This record gives sequence, C-alpha cells and structure tokens, in this order.
Amino acid sequence: MKPIILYLSTATIFLVVDAIMLKTVMRPLFERYIADWLLEEPRLGAAAAFYLAYVAGLIYLVSWPALQAGDGGRALLQGAILGAVAYGTYEFTNYATLRNWSPVQVAIDTSWGAVLTGLSAWAGVAITRVLT
Repeated sequence: MKPIILYLSTATIFLVVDAIMLKTVMRPLFERYIADWLLEEPRLGAAAAFYLAYVAGLIYLVSWPALQAGDGGRALLQGAILGAVAYGTYEFTNYATLRNWSPVQVAIDTSWGAVLTGLSAWAGVAITRVLT
C-alpha cells in the first residue's frame, strides 16, 4: 500500500503545482520567446506519458529510498538534484540547438524543475509517512 500512496500523493502534488506554474509563469515566458512555436492546446497524451514516467522515476530513484530511510530531507535534496538535471537537460539542449531559446527560459525552467521535483518528493514522503 505504501508505494501506491507514495505514487498517488507525489503525482497529485506534482501535477497540481506544475499546472499552476505552467499557466501563470511558463506559458507567458515561452510566449515571449517562442510564441509562434507553441500549440494552442498541449498534446495531452504526450504530457500524460511524461508525467506518469517522470513521477515513477522520481519514486524509484528518490522517494522510495528516502521513505525507507525515514528521511524526508533526503527526498527534498535528491529530488531537487534530479529535477535540475532532468529539466536542465531539456533546457540546455534547446538553448544549444535553437536560435530563439533564451537563457531566461533556461534559468527559470531549470530552477523550477529542481523546486517542483524536490518539493513533490518531500511532500509525497511526508504524506505517506502520515497515512501509513
């Protein structure tokens, strides 16, 4: 039961918080630099595949080991590192290869990946500890 609670709580937090950030900060930021490249509506299947896989990887690599160790701080730190690496890979690759990509996009989205992933991992562990 613990893995299911851990996955569902982490995924819920990740999705809700990221949806808010995407609408209020990231969409306007991307419109500023690459508006003509953006779709009117996102491809939900691709987004769902990313979120399901990313949270599963986060659980496997970070949250489950931190839960087993009883160390929420470990989940926060290691989640933040994973988020910075994952989001940074996307951002730095785009910056290296796409003319209109901005260092502002790189800095904001890479930082956001670290914060979102670390906090989601920590909160998922905390919720799971309380509920089990």
